[in-house]
Amino acid sequence: MGEYFNRESINAQSGLHRMASVKPQQPIPGGMRFYSESGPLDIYFYAPGVIRFHFQVGEVPDYGILIGEPQDVACEVIPTTAGLILKSADVELEVILSPFSFRLKKEGKDLLESINDRSMEGPTRFHAFARGEEDTWQVSVALKSGEAVYGLGEKFGKLNHRGEMLTSWNHDALSVNAERSYKNNPFAWSPAGWGIFVHTPSRVKHAVGYSVWSHRSYIVQVEDTNLDFFLFACDSPAAILESYTNFTGKSPRLPLWSYGVWLGRAFYRTADELLSVVSEMRAKNIPLDVVLLDGRAWHKMETRFDFSWDPERYPDPAGFMAKLKEHNVRLCLWEYTYISTFNPLFNELANRGFLLKTTDGRPYVHYWTPEPFETLLPQLCPSGIIDLTNPQAYEWFRDQHKALFELGVAVMKTDFGEAIPEHVVAFNGDSGKRLHNIYALIYNRCVFEATQLYGNGEALVWGRSGWAGSQRYPMGWGGDPQSDWEGLAASIRGVQSWGMSGVPFSAHDIGGWYGTLNDPELFVRWTQAGVLTSHTRFHGTSPREPWIFGEEIEKIVSEWIRLRYRLIPYLRSCEQEAGKNGLPVVRAMALAFPKEQAAWAFEEQYMLGPALLVAPVIQPGGQVDVYLPKGNWYHLWSGKKYTGGQVVSFNNFPLDQIPVFGREGSWLPLGPVVQHTDELYDKEILEELWAFGEPQPFYGLLTEEITLEDKDGKHHFRLPPAVKLKHF
Repeated sequence: MGEYFNRESINAQSGLHRMASVKPQQPIPGGMRFYSESGPLDIYFYAPGVIRFHFQVGEVPDYGILIGEPQDVACEVIPTTAGLILKSADVELEVILSPFSFRLKKEGKDLLESINDRSMEGPTRFHAFARGEEDTWQVSVALKSGEAVYGLGEKFGKLNHRGEMLTSWNHDALSVNAERSYKNNPFAWSPAGWGIFVHTPSRVKHAVGYSVWSHRSYIVQVEDTNLDFFLFACDSPAAILESYTNFTGKSPRLPLWSYGVWLGRAFYRTADELLSVVSEMRAKNIPLDVVLLDGRAWHKMETRFDFSWDPERYPDPAGFMAKLKEHNVRLCLWEYTYISTFNPLFNELANRGFLLKTTDGRPYVHYWTPEPFETLLPQLCPSGIIDLTNPQAYEWFRDQHKALFELGVAVMKTDFGEAIPEHVVAFNGDSGKRLHNIYALIYNRCVFEATQLYGNGEALVWGRSGWAGSQRYPMGWGGDPQSDWEGLAASIRGVQSWGMSGVPFSAHDIGGWYGTLNDPELFVRWTQAGVLTSHTRFHGTSPREPWIFGEEIEKIVSEWIRLRYRLIPYLRSCEQEAGKNGLPVVRAMALAFPKEQAAWAFEEQYMLGPALLVAPVIQPGGQVDVYLPKGNWYHLWSGKKYTGGQVVSFNNFPLDQIPVFGREGSWLPLGPVVQHTDELYDKEILEELWAFGEPQPFYGLLTEEITLEDKDGKHHFRLPPAVKLKHF
């Protein structure tokens, strides 16, 4: 390749051979089938603005990531001197036959093309398309200067991944402080209007303008038998998310109670300890809906996990559940898909073929990483892993939940799910290399189905790991943040990044998971950010109850919890939007304002739904800079009107507030303050409407349209009698 190419880029392509050319074979619906040295290649419009590249080399298990069938899209095939163009409406894909490459256009404008980083000697630094001998593929595309790239799962660093090397491979990351994360998705997009999704359960590496390789290219390496990816050409990032979720699935409707406050710690050691906290919350009139018994709280640690209660601490689970019900509090129970070798059930499950195996047919035994569990948790026992590719094992694990749900348990915390090693063999014949990531999807699907079958008809999971399609089995929380200001900031970015990857609902542990929470200011600021997210949970390795820092902090935290309950009608309207178009409740600036590049740099502020701009305070002292996009904005606490297109700086922002702005032209529906969401079933869920400027007609949760009328130069609103109006 010549001296121009550095050793890093050469090593990145070692063992990969350029796919030099392709040849048209025959038309297929929406596109063309090609001959290639790697076998048949289908390129066709899967949906309007969505093009699929599919190399089918071998038969592999299909894990149901795609649930949307290809649409009937009219496609014109236009021959060119270099190849051909597939054209549908205003989208064109030019396929260059030799060297094999492509160029994607929309409305006649270039959106995306194969790599154009060349040496003086002629060849590109990386091959446009390449394949290795050991199930490895490579696709390389060009990036324009300043072109941002978002998505790729729950990442805690920069939202704009330009300049980074990221790997779509689920990890028990042990923190939110590095590139490793619990929830990955090989789906990325640019505000320029293009996106790419690699349809695979396997490891995918993303060199996104990674300067060690090429600062002007996006190189994708896929470790799978086949290469199957989708290109998106859309008018906006929102349209890309809608297209992506059209064929990977939309989120279902969530239980109303899930929008209330969740409370936990690691861990409540006895039933009486937890019940005393619940009683204290009720005595103080602090709203609460869900409590958690976490990983050491409700079963014996030496033999977990077998769905059984620890008889010493919980001799009467039914009586315990009855006491929770008296307080109108629901219970979330921790679980995972591992079974201790010290549990007699291990041998039974192994004999039935219900555990993952080594290559020589023995049950695989997982040994846990020594740190940080040796200090945070007792050493976890060596464990087998349930083989959820075995239909009988899947049904067994699903049905083990029946007794818990019949007892009154509302939801399971589906913890872990990232420990599948590459060398194990599954019942379906797949290796751990392909099962590792997708196991999270299967695991959460199994428990979600259990909730549907045996719960009260309101399905939900509270999951840590995830993959493409996870939005069908909501919801997840953001890993294990460190209890400091940077842990808060990373958690805010993680929620946004997961949302930009097609998942509408997410939460983070208020106060952080590990480390010493000894800063009352941080606790308040984390509460404010956690309340203004799709879901709200207080949780950590130490107490997280509102009163842990005294009366003054308790009062502030309690008022924010009450605000949380007032926001439920608004959050429900955001849920309806997510079910229709896949938009997340928490929306990063690049997603909400793709044409306003100045906003993208403010990665710790976000839109909560369409109406509210939230700028959490992420450093001591209350200083925060807020970028207000173009248009008019109304300060939620003072009512002051601000003109957008500028940065507004706040110093010493009051501890009981954070900057929140209402967007002109929008509504904020608010409900009553209640002690728990069961009270909402017997009263009007909508109590008040806040109108910012001149809002558009509003439907929300009402059957009657609410409109703004102009009479004699004054605004008049047609509202139901029970609803109050506040007009900014």
